[in-house]
Amino acid sequence: MISITTRFRLHRCLTFFALLGSSNMAFAAEMDMRAGVTDISQRILQLHHYSLAICVVIGLLVFGTMFYSIYAHRRSKHPKPATFHESFRVEVIWTTVPVLILIGLAIPATSALIDIEDNSDADLTVLITGSQWKWHYQYLEADLGYYSNMATPEEQINNFETKGRNYLLEVDRALVLPTDKKVRFLTTADDVIHSWWVPDFAVKQDAIPGYINEAWTRINTPGLYRGQCAELCGKDHAYMPIEVEVLAEEEFDQWIVDQRLAIELASGQAVADRAKTWTMAELIDIGQQVFLDHCATCHEADGSGQGSTYPALAGGEIPNGPMAAHINQVMNGAVDTEMQAWAPQLSDLELASVITYERNAFGNTTADIVQPITIFEAR
Repeated sequence: MISITTRFRLHRCLTFFALLGSSNMAFAAEMDMRAGVTDISQRILQLHHYSLAICVVIGLLVFGTMFYSIYAHRRSKHPKPATFHESFRVEVIWTTVPVLILIGLAIPATSALIDIEDNSDADLTVLITGSQWKWHYQYLEADLGYYSNMATPEEQINNFETKGRNYLLEVDRALVLPTDKKVRFLTTADDVIHSWWVPDFAVKQDAIPGYINEAWTRINTPGLYRGQCAELCGKDHAYMPIEVEVLAEEEFDQWIVDQRLAIELASGQAVADRAKTWTMAELIDIGQQVFLDHCATCHEADGSGQGSTYPALAGGEIPNGPMAAHINQVMNGAVDTEMQAWAPQLSDLELASVITYERNAFGNTTADIVQPITIFEAR
Protein backbone atom coordinates (compact mmCIF):
# COMPACT_ATOMS: atom_id res chain seq x y z
CA MET A 1 0.00 0.00 0.00
CA ILE A 2 1.37 3.44 -1.00
CA SER A 3 1.99 5.77 1.91
CA ILE A 4 0.47 9.27 2.09
CA THR A 5 3.94 10.83 1.68
CA THR A 6 4.66 8.77 -1.42
CA ARG A 7 1.27 9.60 -2.93
CA PHE A 8 1.86 13.31 -2.22
CA ARG A 9 5.25 13.18 -3.94
CA LEU A 10 3.74 11.30 -6.90
CA HIS A 11 0.99 13.88 -7.15
CA ARG A 12 3.54 16.71 -7.14
CA CYS A 13 5.53 15.01 -9.91
CA LEU A 14 2.45 14.48 -12.04
CA THR A 15 1.38 18.09 -11.47
CA PHE A 16 4.84 19.33 -12.43
CA PHE A 17 4.88 17.37 -15.68
CA ALA A 18 1.31 18.43 -16.47
CA LEU A 19 2.22 22.09 -16.00
CA LEU A 20 5.40 21.59 -18.02
CA GLY A 21 3.43 19.97 -20.84
CA SER A 22 0.78 22.68 -20.86
CA SER A 23 3.40 25.43 -20.83
CA ASN A 24 5.22 23.77 -23.73
CA MET A 25 1.95 23.55 -25.65
CA ALA A 26 1.26 27.22 -24.96
CA PHE A 27 4.80 28.11 -26.04
CA ALA A 28 4.41 26.04 -29.21
CA ALA A 29 1.07 27.70 -30.00
CA GLU A 30 2.60 31.13 -29.51
CA MET A 31 5.66 30.41 -31.66
CA ASP A 32 3.78 28.52 -34.38
CA MET A 33 2.52 30.08 -37.62
CA ARG A 34 -0.95 31.52 -37.18
CA ALA A 35 -3.76 29.44 -38.62
CA GLY A 36 -5.46 32.45 -40.21
CA VAL A 37 -9.08 32.75 -41.29
CA THR A 38 -8.94 31.37 -44.82
CA ASP A 39 -8.79 27.83 -46.19
CA ILE A 40 -5.49 28.62 -47.92
CA SER A 41 -3.85 29.91 -44.73
CA GLN A 42 -4.87 26.74 -42.89
CA ARG A 43 -3.56 24.54 -45.71
CA ILE A 44 -0.23 26.35 -45.52
CA LEU A 45 -0.14 25.71 -41.77
CA GLN A 46 -0.86 22.01 -42.32
CA LEU A 47 1.94 21.83 -44.91
CA HIS A 48 4.27 23.46 -42.40
CA HIS A 49 3.39 20.88 -39.73
CA TYR A 50 3.68 18.01 -42.23
CA SER A 51 7.12 19.16 -43.44
CA LEU A 52 8.32 19.81 -39.90
CA ALA A 53 7.23 16.31 -38.80
CA ILE A 54 9.21 14.74 -41.64
CA CYS A 55 12.27 16.85 -40.76
CA VAL A 56 11.99 15.82 -37.08
CA VAL A 57 11.78 12.12 -37.97
CA ILE A 58 14.79 12.41 -40.32
CA GLY A 59 16.73 14.29 -37.65
CA LEU A 60 15.97 11.65 -35.01
CA LEU A 61 17.01 8.81 -37.34
CA VAL A 62 20.21 10.50 -38.53
CA PHE A 63 21.38 11.71 -35.13
CA GLY A 64 20.22 8.50 -33.46
CA THR A 65 22.30 6.45 -35.89
CA MET A 66 25.24 8.79 -35.50
CA PHE A 67 25.21 8.72 -31.68
CA TYR A 68 24.70 4.93 -31.62
CA SER A 69 27.65 4.45 -33.98
CA ILE A 70 29.85 6.72 -31.89
CA TYR A 71 28.96 4.77 -28.74
CA ALA A 72 28.86 1.21 -30.09
CA HIS A 73 32.02 1.50 -32.16
CA ARG A 74 34.12 3.68 -29.89
CA ARG A 75 37.86 3.13 -29.88
CA SER A 76 37.98 1.67 -26.34
CA LYS A 77 36.01 -1.36 -27.55
CA HIS A 78 38.61 -2.06 -30.26
CA PRO A 79 35.97 -2.68 -32.96
CA LYS A 80 36.93 -4.61 -36.03
CA PRO A 81 36.43 -2.39 -39.10
CA ALA A 82 34.05 -3.48 -41.82
CA THR A 83 35.79 -5.02 -44.81
CA PHE A 84 33.30 -4.08 -47.56
CA HIS A 85 34.02 -1.01 -49.68
CA GLU A 86 30.53 -0.28 -50.97
CA SER A 87 27.04 -1.79 -50.91
CA PHE A 88 24.68 -1.55 -53.86
CA ARG A 89 21.70 -2.24 -51.59
CA VAL A 90 22.61 0.60 -49.20
CA GLU A 91 23.12 3.02 -52.09
CA VAL A 92 19.70 2.12 -53.53
CA ILE A 93 18.07 2.66 -50.15
CA TRP A 94 19.64 6.04 -49.42
CA THR A 95 18.81 7.21 -52.93
CA THR A 96 15.24 5.89 -53.03
CA VAL A 97 14.16 7.08 -49.59
CA PRO A 98 15.01 10.79 -50.17
CA VAL A 99 13.29 10.66 -53.58
CA LEU A 100 10.14 9.27 -51.96
CA ILE A 101 10.31 11.95 -49.25
CA LEU A 102 10.62 14.71 -51.88
CA ILE A 103 7.67 13.29 -53.82
CA GLY A 104 5.66 13.13 -50.60
CA LEU A 105 6.42 16.81 -49.97
CA ALA A 106 6.02 17.96 -53.57
CA ILE A 107 2.52 16.59 -54.21
CA PRO A 108 0.63 18.52 -51.46
CA ALA A 109 2.87 21.60 -51.87
CA THR A 110 2.29 21.76 -55.64
CA SER A 111 -1.45 21.32 -55.17
CA ALA A 112 -1.52 24.22 -52.69
CA LEU A 113 0.59 26.46 -54.95
CA ILE A 114 -1.71 25.82 -57.91
CA ASP A 115 -4.71 26.89 -55.82
CA ILE A 116 -2.86 29.93 -54.44
CA GLU A 117 -2.14 31.13 -57.99
CA ASP A 118 -5.67 30.53 -59.28
CA ASN A 119 -7.07 34.09 -59.45
CA SER A 120 -9.94 33.25 -61.80
CA ASP A 121 -13.69 33.54 -61.16
CA ALA A 122 -13.39 36.30 -58.54
CA ASP A 123 -16.57 37.80 -57.06
CA LEU A 124 -14.86 41.11 -56.23
CA THR A 125 -11.67 42.83 -57.47
CA VAL A 126 -9.74 45.41 -55.45
CA LEU A 127 -6.87 47.41 -56.93
CA ILE A 128 -4.32 48.12 -54.15
CA THR A 129 -1.83 50.90 -54.85
CA GLY A 130 1.03 51.58 -52.45
CA SER A 131 2.62 55.00 -52.15
CA GLN A 132 4.86 56.67 -49.60
CA TRP A 133 3.38 56.01 -47.11
CA LYS A 134 -0.23 54.99 -47.49
CA TRP A 135 -2.49 52.60 -49.40
CA HIS A 136 -5.16 53.37 -51.97
CA TYR A 137 -8.02 50.90 -52.45
CA GLN A 138 -10.15 50.88 -55.59
CA TYR A 139 -13.21 48.62 -55.86
CA LEU A 140 -13.25 48.11 -59.62
CA GLU A 141 -16.80 46.75 -59.93
CA ALA A 142 -18.27 49.41 -57.62
CA ASP A 143 -16.22 52.33 -59.04
CA LEU A 144 -15.30 53.34 -55.48
CA GLY A 145 -11.89 54.24 -54.10
CA TYR A 146 -10.20 55.92 -51.16
CA TYR A 147 -6.87 56.31 -49.34
CA SER A 148 -6.00 54.57 -46.08
CA ASN A 149 -3.56 56.40 -43.79
CA MET A 150 -2.06 55.44 -40.45
CA ALA A 151 -4.15 56.86 -37.59
CA THR A 152 -1.75 56.45 -34.65
CA PRO A 153 -1.40 59.92 -33.07
CA GLU A 154 1.93 61.73 -33.36
CA GLU A 155 1.88 62.15 -29.57
CA GLN A 156 2.20 58.38 -29.13
CA ILE A 157 4.97 58.13 -31.73
CA ASN A 158 6.93 60.89 -29.99
CA ASN A 159 6.35 59.31 -26.54
CA PHE A 160 4.24 62.19 -25.24
CA GLU A 161 1.32 59.79 -24.67
CA THR A 162 1.04 56.12 -23.71
CA LYS A 163 1.13 53.89 -26.75
CA GLY A 164 -2.20 52.27 -27.60
CA ARG A 165 -2.95 48.59 -28.00
CA ASN A 166 -2.76 48.80 -31.81
CA TYR A 167 0.19 51.18 -31.94
CA LEU A 168 1.28 51.75 -35.57
CA LEU A 169 -1.36 49.25 -36.76
CA GLU A 170 -4.44 51.52 -36.95
CA VAL A 171 -5.73 53.45 -39.95
CA ASP A 172 -8.30 56.13 -40.66
CA ARG A 173 -10.16 54.03 -43.28
CA ALA A 174 -9.93 50.25 -43.39
CA LEU A 175 -10.31 48.09 -46.46
CA VAL A 176 -13.78 46.53 -46.21
CA LEU A 177 -14.41 43.05 -47.63
CA PRO A 178 -17.28 40.52 -47.54
CA THR A 179 -17.18 37.01 -46.11
CA ASP A 180 -17.49 33.89 -48.26
CA LYS A 181 -16.62 35.72 -51.49
CA LYS A 182 -13.54 35.23 -53.64
CA VAL A 183 -11.73 38.56 -53.55
CA ARG A 184 -9.03 39.23 -56.17
CA PHE A 185 -6.27 41.69 -55.27
CA LEU A 186 -4.35 43.61 -57.93
CA THR A 187 -1.29 45.28 -56.42
CA THR A 188 0.88 48.05 -57.83
CA ALA A 189 2.70 51.16 -56.60
CA ASP A 190 3.12 54.84 -57.45
CA ASP A 191 6.74 55.32 -56.42
CA VAL A 192 8.86 52.53 -54.92
CA ILE A 193 8.32 48.85 -54.15
CA HIS A 194 5.89 48.13 -51.32
CA SER A 195 4.40 44.84 -50.14
CA TRP A 196 0.78 44.31 -49.03
CA TRP A 197 0.79 41.70 -46.26
CA VAL A 198 -2.06 40.43 -44.07
CA PRO A 199 -0.90 37.29 -42.16
CA ASP A 200 -4.41 36.08 -41.31
CA PHE A 201 -5.20 35.82 -45.04
CA ALA A 202 -1.83 34.28 -46.01
CA VAL A 203 -1.58 37.05 -48.61
CA LYS A 204 1.74 38.85 -49.15
CA GLN A 205 2.13 40.43 -52.55
CA ASP A 206 4.71 42.96 -53.74
CA ALA A 207 3.40 46.26 -55.12
CA ILE A 208 5.84 47.28 -57.89
CA PRO A 209 5.64 50.50 -59.94
CA GLY A 210 4.64 49.73 -63.52
CA TYR A 211 3.57 46.15 -62.75
CA ILE A 212 0.34 44.48 -61.66
CA ASN A 213 0.63 41.48 -59.34
CA GLU A 214 -2.29 39.27 -58.40
CA ALA A 215 -3.44 37.43 -55.29
CA TRP A 216 -6.77 36.32 -53.88
CA THR A 217 -8.51 35.34 -50.68
CA ARG A 218 -11.81 34.00 -49.40
CA ILE A 219 -12.41 34.98 -45.77
CA ASN A 220 -14.57 32.73 -43.63
CA THR A 221 -14.89 34.79 -40.45
CA PRO A 222 -16.03 38.42 -40.00
CA GLY A 223 -13.71 40.61 -37.97
CA LEU A 224 -10.91 43.15 -38.04
CA TYR A 225 -7.55 41.97 -39.36
CA ARG A 226 -4.28 43.89 -39.44
CA GLY A 227 -1.13 43.80 -41.49
CA GLN A 228 1.79 45.95 -42.59
CA CYS A 229 3.90 46.91 -45.56
CA ALA A 230 6.52 44.14 -45.70
CA GLU A 231 9.01 45.79 -48.06
CA LEU A 232 11.45 48.46 -46.89
CA CYS A 233 10.04 51.47 -48.77
CA GLY A 234 11.67 54.53 -47.27
CA LYS A 235 11.76 56.72 -44.21
CA ASP A 236 8.22 55.99 -42.98
CA HIS A 237 8.06 52.31 -43.90
CA ALA A 238 7.12 51.50 -40.29
CA TYR A 239 4.11 53.83 -40.53
CA MET A 240 2.29 52.07 -43.36
CA PRO A 241 -0.18 49.68 -41.68
CA ILE A 242 -3.03 47.70 -43.19
CA GLU A 243 -6.43 47.23 -41.64
CA VAL A 244 -9.14 45.02 -43.16
CA GLU A 245 -12.70 44.96 -41.85
CA VAL A 246 -14.58 41.85 -42.94
CA LEU A 247 -18.38 42.06 -42.94
CA ALA A 248 -21.16 39.60 -43.66
CA GLU A 249 -22.26 39.80 -47.30
CA GLU A 250 -25.46 41.73 -46.58
CA GLU A 251 -23.61 44.25 -44.41
CA PHE A 252 -20.96 44.70 -47.10
CA ASP A 253 -23.60 45.42 -49.76
CA GLN A 254 -25.13 48.06 -47.48
CA TRP A 255 -21.67 49.54 -46.85
CA ILE A 256 -21.18 50.01 -50.62
CA VAL A 257 -24.53 51.84 -50.80
CA ASP A 258 -23.56 54.04 -47.85
CA GLN A 259 -20.21 54.92 -49.43
CA ARG A 260 -21.83 55.99 -52.68
CA LEU A 261 -24.25 58.18 -50.74
CA ALA A 262 -21.34 59.71 -48.84
CA ILE A 263 -19.60 60.52 -52.13
CA GLU A 264 -22.73 62.30 -53.38
CA LEU A 265 -22.95 64.30 -50.17
CA ALA A 266 -19.23 65.17 -50.35
CA SER A 267 -19.68 66.29 -53.96
CA GLY A 268 -22.48 68.61 -52.90
CA GLN A 269 -20.35 69.96 -50.06
CA ALA A 270 -17.46 70.55 -52.47
CA VAL A 271 -19.74 72.66 -54.68
CA ALA A 272 -20.77 74.71 -51.64
CA ASP A 273 -17.12 75.12 -50.58
CA ARG A 274 -16.18 76.45 -54.03
CA ALA A 275 -19.04 78.93 -53.99
CA LYS A 276 -17.92 80.47 -50.69
CA THR A 277 -15.27 83.14 -50.30
CA TRP A 278 -13.14 82.02 -47.36
CA THR A 279 -11.24 84.31 -45.03
CA MET A 280 -7.54 83.83 -44.37
CA ALA A 281 -8.24 82.92 -40.74
CA GLU A 282 -10.66 80.16 -41.80
CA LEU A 283 -8.26 78.74 -44.38
CA ILE A 284 -5.26 78.83 -42.03
CA ASP A 285 -7.23 77.06 -39.30
CA ILE A 286 -8.17 74.22 -41.68
CA GLY A 287 -4.80 74.23 -43.43
CA GLN A 288 -2.83 73.80 -40.21
CA GLN A 289 -4.63 70.53 -39.46
CA VAL A 290 -4.20 69.31 -43.05
CA PHE A 291 -0.48 70.11 -42.84
CA LEU A 292 -0.06 68.25 -39.55
CA ASP A 293 -1.96 65.23 -40.88
CA HIS A 294 -0.23 64.92 -44.26
CA CYS A 295 2.84 67.13 -44.59
CA ALA A 296 4.52 67.41 -41.18
CA THR A 297 5.99 63.91 -41.37
CA CYS A 298 8.47 65.10 -44.00
CA HIS A 299 8.61 68.87 -43.62
CA GLU A 300 8.32 68.88 -39.78
CA ALA A 301 5.53 70.55 -37.82
CA ASP A 302 7.47 73.82 -37.63
CA GLY A 303 8.33 73.79 -41.34
CA SER A 304 12.06 73.32 -40.70
CA GLY A 305 12.32 70.34 -43.09
CA GLN A 306 14.86 67.52 -43.06
CA GLY A 307 17.79 68.39 -45.26
CA SER A 308 17.64 68.57 -49.05
CA THR A 309 15.34 65.54 -49.35
CA TYR A 310 12.53 67.25 -47.44
CA PRO A 311 13.26 70.98 -47.87
CA ALA A 312 12.28 73.56 -45.29
CA LEU A 313 9.06 75.51 -45.88
CA ALA A 314 10.08 78.19 -43.40
CA GLY A 315 11.57 80.82 -45.69
CA GLY A 316 11.51 78.28 -48.54
CA GLU A 317 11.57 79.12 -52.22
CA ILE A 318 8.27 77.43 -53.11
CA PRO A 319 5.96 78.90 -50.40
CA ASN A 320 7.48 82.35 -50.90
CA GLY A 321 7.62 82.22 -54.69
CA PRO A 322 4.94 82.49 -57.38
CA MET A 323 1.59 81.16 -56.21
CA ALA A 324 0.98 79.24 -59.45
CA ALA A 325 4.20 77.24 -58.97
CA HIS A 326 3.26 76.49 -55.36
CA ILE A 327 -0.20 75.28 -56.34
CA ASN A 328 1.23 73.11 -59.12
CA GLN A 329 3.81 71.46 -56.84
CA VAL A 330 1.31 70.64 -54.09
CA MET A 331 -1.29 69.34 -56.55
CA ASN A 332 0.97 67.43 -58.95
CA GLY A 333 4.09 66.66 -56.90
CA ALA A 334 7.69 67.02 -58.01
CA VAL A 335 9.43 64.66 -60.45
CA ASP A 336 12.29 62.53 -59.07
CA THR A 337 11.50 63.49 -55.48
CA GLU A 338 9.33 62.06 -52.70
CA MET A 339 6.90 64.97 -53.05
CA GLN A 340 3.57 63.32 -53.84
CA ALA A 341 0.72 64.57 -55.99
CA TRP A 342 -1.93 65.61 -53.50
CA ALA A 343 -4.65 66.51 -56.02
CA PRO A 344 -6.13 62.96 -56.01
CA GLN A 345 -5.97 62.76 -52.22
CA LEU A 346 -7.30 66.07 -50.90
CA SER A 347 -10.40 68.15 -51.61
CA ASP A 348 -10.35 71.60 -53.17
CA LEU A 349 -10.87 73.18 -49.76
CA GLU A 350 -8.10 71.14 -48.15
CA LEU A 351 -5.63 71.99 -50.91
CA ALA A 352 -6.53 75.69 -50.85
CA SER A 353 -6.26 75.86 -47.08
CA VAL A 354 -2.92 74.04 -46.77
CA ILE A 355 -1.33 76.20 -49.49
CA THR A 356 -2.66 79.34 -47.78
CA TYR A 357 -1.28 78.06 -44.48
CA GLU A 358 2.18 77.33 -45.91
CA ARG A 359 2.40 80.80 -47.46
CA ASN A 360 1.48 82.50 -44.19
CA ALA A 361 3.08 80.29 -41.51
CA PHE A 362 6.61 79.48 -40.30
CA GLY A 363 7.56 83.15 -40.66
CA ASN A 364 6.35 83.32 -44.29
CA THR A 365 4.39 86.55 -44.82
CA THR A 366 3.14 86.55 -48.41
CA ALA A 367 -0.42 87.46 -47.29
CA ASP A 368 -1.67 85.32 -50.21
CA ILE A 369 -5.05 83.60 -50.01
CA VAL A 370 -5.98 80.60 -52.18
CA GLN A 371 -9.69 79.91 -52.62
CA PRO A 372 -11.16 76.44 -53.38
CA ILE A 373 -12.48 77.68 -56.72
CA THR A 374 -8.87 78.39 -57.78
CA ILE A 375 -7.91 74.76 -57.05
CA PHE A 376 -10.99 73.52 -58.89
CA GLU A 377 -10.03 75.49 -61.99
CA ALA A 378 -6.42 74.24 -61.76
CA ARG A 379 -7.41 70.56 -61.77
